[in-house]
Amino acid sequence: MGRTLENKQAIVADLKEKLSESNLALVIDYKGLTVAEITNLRRELRPSGASCKVTKNTLMGLAIKDDEQWEPMSEYLKDSSAFLLIGEDISSAIKAYQKFQKATKKTEIRGGVMEGKILTEADIKALGDLPSKEELIAQIAGAINSVTAKIAIGINEVPSSLGRALQAVADKENGSAEEDSAA
Repeated sequence: MGRTLENKQAIVADLKEKLSESNLALVIDYKGLTVAEITNLRRELRPSGASCKVTKNTLMGLAIKDDEQWEPMSEYLKDSSAFLLIGEDISSAIKAYQKFQKATKKTEIRGGVMEGKILTEADIKALGDLPSKEELIAQIAGAINSVTAKIAIGINEVPSSLGRALQAVADKENGSAEEDSAA
């Protein structure tokens, strides 16, 4: 039994909503994957906030029609397609997919779209090599901590230097006072 028109419209509306929340969409050829493997891919993507949608190319075509940001994806709509819709944490999602791909050796990336521009597999790999959101936050926190530590050391050094200078002056005066009394 085929899908009803209402069912298809609901699927297209869901795809449009997911696309509106996404920064990057990848199209993969998922031929040969079992249901368990697709479920595993979805589980791998979940921590990064990405999702994997398996739908007919015609329904995805309707979802991206007249949408400048996603319309370039239409050139990848052929054969059996799965769509990885990635939100904020692009690097982590790509790394999760690459880990899955390495384990199964059954999928391949056809391409992707980000901000209305087509991405090749090399572009996607480059995005995956970027640090994840958590790694960037840790790097920024480390840099801020380093700066504050240097400021604290610098602030602490001023009174210490002043104290050493005063001590040197006092020692010099005591030394010259002792020379005067000896003469």
